[in-house]
Amino acid sequence: MGAIYFLIPISLIVLGFAVWALIWAINSGQYDDLDGASWRVIYDDQDQKRKVARKNASITEPTDTSHDH
Repeated sequence: MGAIYFLIPISLIVLGFAVWALIWAINSGQYDDLDGASWRVIYDDQDQKRKVARKNASITEPTDTSHDH
């Protein structure tokens, strides 16, 4: 019985901390964009491939456009 007098206040403190953390997360915008991170993974990969392709294309193509015939 003595353990209950110890565990109930500790559980209320933990519950209070969890509620505070949830309210902080909501107010700071942690739940504003739930789908963005999952799509960003796909788009980042495609963007990276495009950057590499552009870089490789600029390396193989001559940059001098003057024609000395």
